[in-house]
Amino acid sequence: MSDDEIEAINQRKMAELQKAAAERQSMSAINQPVHLTDSNFASETARYPLVLVDFWAPWCGPCRMVAPVIDQLAREYAGRVVFGKVNVDENPVTSNTFGIASIPTMMVFKGGKAVDVMIGAMPKGQIEMKLKQHMGSGSIYG
Repeated sequence: MSDDEIEAINQRKMAELQKAAAERQSMSAINQPVHLTDSNFASETARYPLVLVDFWAPWCGPCRMVAPVIDQLAREYAGRVVFGKVNVDENPVTSNTFGIASIPTMMVFKGGKAVDVMIGAMPKGQIEMKLKQHMGSGSIYG
């Protein structure tokens, strides 16, 4: 291998590390749920490696029970998981796309793709257990 080839590899690796560090830093700043809409849903769920999306409505009692748990998890998992909320009444396209028939429904997205679903008001421990399964499978940032 020539010195030029080694230098090119080093530069490529450094760029990858800098990009990962920048993504980690941007994620760590997100310590509360992101407001997701029909217009930003695809880009926001694809933007982060691991996203938990809460489909809810203001009139839904169980949704109001889950909301403080989602807020708490967003603070506790800042930098590792991004949390988002979709008001199903205001965002029918996204809700219909994912076949949301009952709320609250929480979906886990990895790389913009839905990989898991939880339906109903779940306790914090159960949501955490599901998240940890996805945090452990595949690298988020190393």
